[in-house]
Amino acid sequence: MESYLLDWANLLLRWVHVITAIAWVGSSFYFVFLDSSLTPPVDEDLKKQGVSGELWALHGGGFYHPVKFAGAPPQLPGHLHWFYWESYSTWLTGFSLFTVSYLWSAGTYLIDKSVMAWSPAAAVTVALAFLVVFWLAYDTICRIFGHRKNGDAIVGALVTLLVGVAAYLACHWFAGRAAFLLVGAMIATSMSANVAHWIIPGQRKMVASIKAGQPVDPIHGKRGKQRSVHNTYFTLPVLFAMLSNHYSFTYSHPQNWLVLILMMFAGAAIRQFFVLRHGFKLGRNAHPWPYAAVGVVVILGAIVWLKPVPSAINSIAGRGELTGAAGQIGYKELQPVLAQRCYLCHGAEVQMKNVRLDSPQSVGTHAQAIYQQAVVTKIMPMNNATQITDAERALIRQWFEGGARVN
Repeated sequence: MESYLLDWANLLLRWVHVITAIAWVGSSFYFVFLDSSLTPPVDEDLKKQGVSGELWALHGGGFYHPVKFAGAPPQLPGHLHWFYWESYSTWLTGFSLFTVSYLWSAGTYLIDKSVMAWSPAAAVTVALAFLVVFWLAYDTICRIFGHRKNGDAIVGALVTLLVGVAAYLACHWFAGRAAFLLVGAMIATSMSANVAHWIIPGQRKMVASIKAGQPVDPIHGKRGKQRSVHNTYFTLPVLFAMLSNHYSFTYSHPQNWLVLILMMFAGAAIRQFFVLRHGFKLGRNAHPWPYAAVGVVVILGAIVWLKPVPSAINSIAGRGELTGAAGQIGYKELQPVLAQRCYLCHGAEVQMKNVRLDSPQSVGTHAQAIYQQAVVTKIMPMNNATQITDAERALIRQWFEGGARVN
Protein backbone atom coordinates (compact mmCIF):
# COMPACT_ATOMS: atom_id res chain seq x y z
CA MET A 1 0.00 0.00 0.00
CA GLU A 2 2.84 2.40 0.81
CA SER A 3 4.37 1.88 -2.63
CA TYR A 4 0.99 2.47 -4.26
CA LEU A 5 0.41 5.71 -2.36
CA LEU A 6 3.93 6.91 -3.11
CA ASP A 7 3.32 6.26 -6.80
CA TRP A 8 0.18 8.41 -6.68
CA ALA A 9 2.03 11.16 -4.80
CA ASN A 10 4.82 10.99 -7.35
CA LEU A 11 2.40 11.22 -10.28
CA LEU A 12 0.34 14.11 -8.89
CA LEU A 13 3.36 16.10 -7.69
CA ARG A 14 5.13 15.57 -11.02
CA TRP A 15 2.02 16.73 -12.87
CA VAL A 16 1.68 19.93 -10.83
CA HIS A 17 5.43 20.51 -10.90
CA VAL A 18 5.55 20.38 -14.68
CA ILE A 19 2.56 22.74 -14.98
CA THR A 20 4.01 25.34 -12.61
CA ALA A 21 7.47 25.01 -14.18
CA ILE A 22 5.98 25.72 -17.61
CA ALA A 23 4.35 28.85 -16.21
CA TRP A 24 7.57 30.03 -14.55
CA VAL A 25 9.89 29.26 -17.45
CA GLY A 26 7.40 30.71 -19.92
CA SER A 27 7.06 34.01 -18.07
CA SER A 28 10.84 34.21 -17.59
CA PHE A 29 11.51 33.62 -21.28
CA TYR A 30 8.84 36.11 -22.25
CA PHE A 31 10.21 38.96 -20.16
CA VAL A 32 13.77 38.34 -21.36
CA PHE A 33 12.43 38.48 -24.90
CA LEU A 34 10.48 41.61 -24.04
CA ASP A 35 13.52 43.42 -22.61
CA SER A 36 15.60 42.47 -25.64
CA SER A 37 12.92 43.55 -28.12
CA LEU A 38 11.87 46.93 -26.73
CA THR A 39 12.41 49.94 -28.98
CA PRO A 40 12.41 53.63 -27.97
CA PRO A 41 8.85 55.03 -27.98
CA VAL A 42 7.71 57.03 -30.97
CA ASP A 43 4.69 58.69 -29.40
CA GLU A 44 5.59 61.97 -27.66
CA ASP A 45 3.02 61.36 -24.93
CA LEU A 46 4.73 58.09 -24.01
CA LYS A 47 8.07 59.87 -23.85
CA LYS A 48 6.63 62.47 -21.49
CA GLN A 49 5.31 59.69 -19.23
CA GLY A 50 8.83 58.31 -18.89
CA VAL A 51 8.46 55.26 -21.13
CA SER A 52 11.89 53.93 -22.12
CA GLY A 53 10.78 51.16 -24.48
CA GLU A 54 7.75 49.70 -26.21
CA LEU A 55 6.78 46.66 -28.23
CA TRP A 56 3.92 46.04 -30.60
CA ALA A 57 2.89 42.40 -30.87
CA LEU A 58 0.14 40.34 -32.45
CA HIS A 59 -1.17 37.23 -30.71
CA GLY A 60 -4.43 35.35 -30.53
CA GLY A 61 -6.20 37.66 -32.97
CA GLY A 62 -5.40 40.85 -31.04
CA PHE A 63 -2.77 43.59 -30.87
CA TYR A 64 -0.71 44.11 -27.71
CA HIS A 65 1.33 47.14 -26.78
CA PRO A 66 3.47 46.59 -23.65
CA VAL A 67 5.65 49.49 -22.53
CA LYS A 68 8.45 49.76 -19.97
CA PHE A 69 9.05 52.82 -17.79
CA ALA A 70 12.60 53.94 -17.11
CA GLY A 71 11.65 54.70 -13.51
CA ALA A 72 8.34 55.08 -11.77
CA PRO A 73 5.15 55.41 -13.83
CA PRO A 74 3.23 58.68 -13.51
CA GLN A 75 0.54 56.87 -11.53
CA LEU A 76 0.62 53.49 -9.84
CA PRO A 77 -2.27 51.33 -11.13
CA GLY A 78 -4.85 49.90 -8.77
CA HIS A 79 -4.12 46.34 -9.90
CA LEU A 80 -0.47 45.33 -10.23
CA HIS A 81 0.39 41.74 -11.19
CA TRP A 82 3.30 40.15 -9.35
CA PHE A 83 5.24 37.26 -10.89
CA TYR A 84 6.34 35.14 -7.96
CA TRP A 85 3.88 32.32 -7.33
CA GLU A 86 5.05 30.61 -10.52
CA SER A 87 8.50 30.36 -8.94
CA TYR A 88 7.41 29.44 -5.43
CA SER A 89 4.95 26.81 -6.62
CA THR A 90 7.54 25.25 -8.89
CA TRP A 91 10.06 24.98 -6.04
CA LEU A 92 7.55 23.69 -3.50
CA THR A 93 6.22 20.98 -5.81
CA GLY A 94 9.74 20.12 -6.96
CA PHE A 95 11.08 19.76 -3.44
CA SER A 96 8.06 17.67 -2.46
CA LEU A 97 8.63 15.44 -5.49
CA PHE A 98 12.34 15.11 -4.61
CA THR A 99 11.35 14.14 -1.08
CA VAL A 100 8.86 11.49 -2.21
CA SER A 101 11.06 10.10 -4.98
CA TYR A 102 14.51 10.17 -3.37
CA LEU A 103 14.70 11.32 0.25
CA TRP A 104 11.88 9.06 1.47
CA SER A 105 13.68 5.98 0.15
CA ALA A 106 17.24 7.28 0.37
CA GLY A 107 18.70 3.82 0.87
CA THR A 108 17.33 2.75 -2.49
CA TYR A 109 17.38 5.83 -4.70
CA LEU A 110 19.90 8.26 -3.19
CA ILE A 111 22.68 5.89 -2.17
CA ASP A 112 24.87 3.76 -4.40
CA LYS A 113 27.16 1.82 -2.06
CA SER A 114 29.70 1.31 -4.85
CA VAL A 115 30.04 5.11 -4.95
CA MET A 116 29.66 6.05 -1.26
CA ALA A 117 28.57 3.65 1.48
CA TRP A 118 26.91 5.88 4.03
CA SER A 119 23.73 5.84 6.06
CA PRO A 120 20.43 7.17 4.67
CA ALA A 121 20.38 9.90 7.32
CA ALA A 122 23.84 11.11 6.33
CA ALA A 123 22.99 11.01 2.62
CA VAL A 124 19.78 13.00 3.14
CA THR A 125 21.59 15.57 5.29
CA VAL A 126 24.31 16.12 2.71
CA ALA A 127 21.77 16.27 -0.14
CA LEU A 128 19.84 19.02 1.67
CA ALA A 129 23.13 20.80 2.41
CA PHE A 130 23.79 20.96 -1.35
CA LEU A 131 20.69 23.14 -1.78
CA VAL A 132 21.65 25.53 1.02
CA VAL A 133 25.42 25.74 0.55
CA PHE A 134 25.21 26.35 -3.18
CA TRP A 135 22.75 29.22 -2.68
CA LEU A 136 24.95 30.81 0.00
CA ALA A 137 28.09 30.50 -2.14
CA TYR A 138 26.36 31.78 -5.28
CA ASP A 139 24.75 34.69 -3.41
CA THR A 140 28.10 35.63 -1.87
CA ILE A 141 29.74 35.68 -5.30
CA CYS A 142 27.01 37.98 -6.61
CA ARG A 143 27.27 40.30 -3.60
CA ILE A 144 31.06 40.63 -3.82
CA PHE A 145 31.62 40.77 -7.57
CA GLY A 146 28.25 41.66 -9.11
CA HIS A 147 28.65 45.44 -8.86
CA ARG A 148 32.28 45.61 -10.04
CA LYS A 149 33.59 46.49 -13.47
CA ASN A 150 33.24 43.39 -15.65
CA GLY A 151 31.27 41.96 -12.75
CA ASP A 152 28.97 39.91 -14.97
CA ALA A 153 31.93 38.09 -16.54
CA ILE A 154 33.55 37.45 -13.15
CA VAL A 155 30.29 36.18 -11.64
CA GLY A 156 29.67 33.99 -14.67
CA ALA A 157 33.11 32.39 -14.46
CA LEU A 158 32.94 31.79 -10.71
CA VAL A 159 29.41 30.38 -10.81
CA THR A 160 30.40 28.05 -13.66
CA LEU A 161 33.31 26.82 -11.53
CA LEU A 162 31.00 26.43 -8.54
CA VAL A 163 28.50 24.36 -10.53
CA GLY A 164 31.33 22.21 -11.86
CA VAL A 165 32.65 21.47 -8.37
CA ALA A 166 29.15 20.69 -7.11
CA ALA A 167 28.51 18.34 -10.05
CA TYR A 168 31.80 16.53 -9.43
CA LEU A 169 31.08 16.06 -5.72
CA ALA A 170 27.46 15.00 -6.26
CA CYS A 171 28.44 12.34 -8.81
CA HIS A 172 31.14 11.00 -6.48
CA TRP A 173 28.87 10.89 -3.42
CA PHE A 174 25.42 9.86 -4.68
CA ALA A 175 23.87 7.43 -7.12
CA GLY A 176 24.21 8.76 -10.67
CA ARG A 177 20.55 9.47 -11.32
CA ALA A 178 20.12 11.11 -7.91
CA ALA A 179 23.29 13.17 -8.42
CA PHE A 180 22.03 14.66 -11.70
CA LEU A 181 18.67 15.49 -10.17
CA LEU A 182 20.30 16.95 -7.06
CA VAL A 183 22.46 19.32 -9.09
CA GLY A 184 19.37 20.46 -10.99
CA ALA A 185 17.46 20.94 -7.74
CA MET A 186 20.41 22.84 -6.28
CA ILE A 187 20.43 25.37 -9.13
CA ALA A 188 16.62 25.57 -9.18
CA THR A 189 16.65 26.36 -5.46
CA SER A 190 18.95 29.32 -6.12
CA MET A 191 16.67 30.47 -8.93
CA SER A 192 13.67 30.53 -6.62
CA ALA A 193 15.76 32.10 -3.84
CA ASN A 194 16.70 34.88 -6.27
CA VAL A 195 13.02 35.60 -6.67
CA ALA A 196 12.25 35.38 -2.95
CA HIS A 197 15.26 37.27 -1.57
CA TRP A 198 16.17 39.78 -4.28
CA ILE A 199 13.70 40.29 -7.11
CA ILE A 200 10.42 40.50 -5.20
CA PRO A 201 11.79 42.39 -2.14
CA GLY A 202 13.39 44.94 -4.45
CA GLN A 203 10.13 45.39 -6.31
CA ARG A 204 8.23 45.83 -3.05
CA LYS A 205 10.63 48.59 -2.01
CA MET A 206 10.12 50.30 -5.37
CA VAL A 207 6.33 50.20 -5.01
CA ALA A 208 6.56 51.42 -1.41
CA SER A 209 8.69 54.40 -2.49
CA ILE A 210 6.21 55.31 -5.22
CA LYS A 211 3.28 55.12 -2.81
CA ALA A 212 5.15 57.30 -0.33
CA GLY A 213 5.95 59.86 -3.02
CA GLN A 214 9.68 59.25 -2.67
CA PRO A 215 12.23 58.78 -5.48
CA VAL A 216 12.83 55.18 -6.47
CA ASP A 217 16.33 53.87 -5.83
CA PRO A 218 17.46 52.40 -9.18
CA ILE A 219 19.65 49.85 -7.43
CA HIS A 220 16.62 47.63 -6.77
CA GLY A 221 15.84 47.43 -10.46
CA LYS A 222 19.46 46.70 -11.35
CA ARG A 223 19.78 43.94 -8.78
CA GLY A 224 16.49 42.38 -9.76
CA LYS A 225 17.44 42.46 -13.44
CA GLN A 226 20.81 40.86 -12.68
CA ARG A 227 19.28 37.95 -10.78
CA SER A 228 16.54 37.55 -13.38
CA VAL A 229 19.17 37.25 -16.12
CA HIS A 230 21.02 34.65 -14.06
CA ASN A 231 17.80 32.67 -13.77
CA THR A 232 17.29 32.59 -17.51
CA TYR A 233 20.79 31.15 -18.03
CA PHE A 234 20.16 28.56 -15.34
CA THR A 235 16.94 27.36 -16.97
CA LEU A 236 18.20 25.05 -19.72
CA PRO A 237 20.87 23.39 -17.53
CA VAL A 238 18.24 22.71 -14.87
CA LEU A 239 15.83 21.24 -17.41
CA PHE A 240 18.52 18.90 -18.73
CA ALA A 241 19.40 17.73 -15.22
CA MET A 242 15.73 17.06 -14.47
CA LEU A 243 15.06 15.16 -17.70
CA SER A 244 18.28 13.13 -17.71
CA ASN A 245 16.99 10.65 -15.12
CA HIS A 246 15.04 8.99 -17.94
CA TYR A 247 18.25 8.31 -19.92
CA SER A 248 20.68 6.07 -18.10
CA PHE A 249 23.46 6.43 -20.68
CA THR A 250 24.13 9.89 -19.23
CA TYR A 251 24.21 9.36 -15.48
CA SER A 252 25.59 5.78 -15.59
CA HIS A 253 28.72 6.79 -17.52
CA PRO A 254 32.01 6.44 -15.57
CA GLN A 255 32.61 10.18 -16.06
CA ASN A 256 29.00 11.15 -15.45
CA TRP A 257 30.05 14.37 -13.71
CA LEU A 258 31.74 15.55 -16.90
CA VAL A 259 28.70 14.57 -18.98
CA LEU A 260 26.53 16.70 -16.70
CA ILE A 261 28.88 19.71 -16.82
CA LEU A 262 29.19 19.60 -20.61
CA MET A 263 25.46 19.34 -21.22
CA MET A 264 24.67 22.14 -18.78
CA PHE A 265 27.33 24.32 -20.41
CA ALA A 266 25.80 23.59 -23.82
CA GLY A 267 22.36 24.57 -22.51
CA ALA A 268 23.65 27.88 -21.11
CA ALA A 269 25.43 28.68 -24.38
CA ILE A 270 22.31 28.00 -26.43
CA ARG A 271 20.25 30.11 -24.05
CA GLN A 272 22.72 32.96 -24.55
CA PHE A 273 22.09 32.74 -28.28
CA PHE A 274 18.34 33.17 -27.81
CA VAL A 275 18.83 36.03 -25.36
CA LEU A 276 21.04 38.00 -27.76
CA ARG A 277 19.31 37.24 -31.06
CA HIS A 278 16.46 39.67 -30.36
CA GLY A 279 18.94 42.50 -29.87
CA PHE A 280 20.66 41.51 -33.11
CA LYS A 281 17.41 41.88 -35.02
CA LEU A 282 17.20 45.44 -33.75
CA GLY A 283 20.82 46.15 -34.73
CA ARG A 284 22.14 46.35 -31.15
CA ASN A 285 24.80 43.65 -31.36
CA ALA A 286 26.51 41.22 -33.69
CA HIS A 287 24.82 37.99 -34.63
CA PRO A 288 25.14 35.60 -31.65
CA TRP A 289 25.39 32.44 -33.76
CA PRO A 290 28.77 31.44 -32.22
CA TYR A 291 27.05 30.74 -28.90
CA ALA A 292 24.57 28.38 -30.54
CA ALA A 293 27.37 26.78 -32.55
CA VAL A 294 29.42 26.12 -29.41
CA GLY A 295 26.41 24.58 -27.67
CA VAL A 296 25.58 22.34 -30.63
CA VAL A 297 29.23 21.25 -31.05
CA VAL A 298 29.42 20.31 -27.37
CA ILE A 299 26.21 18.26 -27.65
CA LEU A 300 27.43 16.51 -30.82
CA GLY A 301 30.73 15.79 -29.10
CA ALA A 302 28.86 14.24 -26.16
CA ILE A 303 26.81 12.09 -28.55
CA VAL A 304 29.98 10.73 -30.16
CA TRP A 305 31.69 10.27 -26.80
CA LEU A 306 28.78 8.37 -25.23
CA LYS A 307 28.08 6.10 -28.19
CA PRO A 308 27.48 2.46 -27.20
CA VAL A 309 30.41 0.07 -27.30
CA PRO A 310 30.25 -3.74 -27.37
CA SER A 311 29.21 -4.64 -23.86
CA ALA A 312 30.21 -7.50 -21.64
CA ILE A 313 26.69 -8.86 -22.08
CA ASN A 314 27.12 -9.13 -25.85
CA SER A 315 30.57 -10.68 -25.42
CA ILE A 316 29.31 -13.29 -22.97
CA ALA A 317 26.34 -14.17 -25.16
CA GLY A 318 28.51 -14.23 -28.28
CA ARG A 319 31.03 -16.62 -26.71
CA GLY A 320 28.24 -19.02 -25.84
CA GLU A 321 29.08 -19.02 -22.14
CA LEU A 322 25.44 -19.38 -21.16
CA THR A 323 23.51 -22.56 -20.48
CA GLY A 324 21.59 -23.48 -23.58
CA ALA A 325 21.20 -21.67 -26.89
CA ALA A 326 18.85 -18.82 -27.73
CA GLY A 327 15.31 -20.10 -27.60
CA GLN A 328 16.13 -22.73 -24.95
CA ILE A 329 16.19 -20.42 -21.93
CA GLY A 330 12.91 -20.67 -20.07
CA TYR A 331 11.45 -19.73 -16.72
CA LYS A 332 13.25 -22.61 -15.01
CA GLU A 333 16.66 -21.14 -15.90
CA LEU A 334 15.56 -17.53 -15.33
CA GLN A 335 13.83 -17.97 -11.95
CA PRO A 336 17.01 -18.35 -9.81
CA VAL A 337 18.33 -15.03 -11.15
CA LEU A 338 15.05 -13.28 -10.44
CA ALA A 339 14.87 -14.79 -6.96
CA GLN A 340 18.37 -13.61 -6.04
CA ARG A 341 18.36 -10.22 -7.76
CA CYS A 342 14.75 -9.08 -8.09
CA TYR A 343 12.52 -10.55 -5.39
CA LEU A 344 13.86 -8.12 -2.79
CA CYS A 345 11.82 -5.32 -4.39
CA HIS A 346 9.41 -7.31 -6.58
CA GLY A 347 8.47 -10.36 -4.52
CA ALA A 348 5.79 -11.48 -2.09
CA GLU A 349 6.64 -8.94 0.64
CA VAL A 350 7.42 -5.84 -1.45
CA GLN A 351 6.11 -4.87 -4.88
CA MET A 352 7.87 -1.65 -5.92
CA LYS A 353 5.90 0.16 -8.64
CA ASN A 354 3.25 -2.55 -8.14
CA VAL A 355 5.42 -5.03 -10.07
CA ARG A 356 5.72 -8.61 -8.81
CA LEU A 357 8.09 -11.08 -10.48
CA ASP A 358 7.76 -14.25 -8.41
CA SER A 359 5.42 -16.18 -10.70
CA PRO A 360 5.61 -17.30 -14.35
CA GLN A 361 2.48 -15.30 -15.22
CA SER A 362 3.79 -12.01 -13.82
CA VAL A 363 7.19 -12.52 -15.44
CA GLY A 364 5.51 -13.05 -18.79
CA THR A 365 3.40 -9.93 -18.28
CA HIS A 366 6.47 -7.80 -17.55
CA ALA A 367 8.90 -9.49 -19.96
CA GLN A 368 9.47 -6.38 -22.06
CA ALA A 369 10.04 -4.22 -18.98
CA ILE A 370 12.45 -6.78 -17.47
CA TYR A 371 14.52 -6.80 -20.65
CA GLN A 372 14.46 -3.03 -21.04
CA GLN A 373 15.33 -2.24 -17.42
CA ALA A 374 17.85 -5.01 -16.70
CA VAL A 375 19.57 -5.42 -20.06
CA VAL A 376 19.12 -2.38 -22.29
CA THR A 377 19.31 0.51 -19.83
CA LYS A 378 20.70 -1.47 -16.85
CA ILE A 379 18.67 0.73 -14.52
CA MET A 380 17.55 -2.29 -12.54
CA PRO A 381 18.37 -3.45 -9.96
CA MET A 382 18.41 0.11 -8.67
CA ASN A 383 22.07 1.14 -8.25
CA ASN A 384 22.76 -2.60 -8.67
CA ALA A 385 21.92 -3.07 -5.00
CA THR A 386 21.64 -6.86 -5.41
CA GLN A 387 24.90 -7.14 -7.42
CA ILE A 388 23.52 -8.72 -10.58
CA THR A 389 26.34 -9.91 -12.87
CA ASP A 390 26.90 -9.36 -16.58
CA ALA A 391 26.40 -13.08 -17.13
CA GLU A 392 23.00 -12.90 -15.47
CA ARG A 393 22.00 -9.90 -17.56
CA ALA A 394 23.12 -11.86 -20.62
CA LEU A 395 20.91 -14.77 -19.56
CA ILE A 396 17.91 -12.41 -19.31
CA ARG A 397 18.77 -11.10 -22.77
CA GLN A 398 18.98 -14.62 -24.21
CA TRP A 399 15.69 -15.57 -22.54
CA PHE A 400 13.87 -12.53 -23.95
CA GLU A 401 15.31 -12.74 -27.45
CA GLY A 402 14.49 -16.44 -27.51
CA GLY A 403 10.80 -15.75 -27.03
CA ALA A 404 10.51 -14.99 -23.28
CA ARG A 405 9.08 -18.45 -22.51
CA VAL A 406 7.50 -18.91 -19.08
CA ASN A 407 6.41 -22.55 -19.38
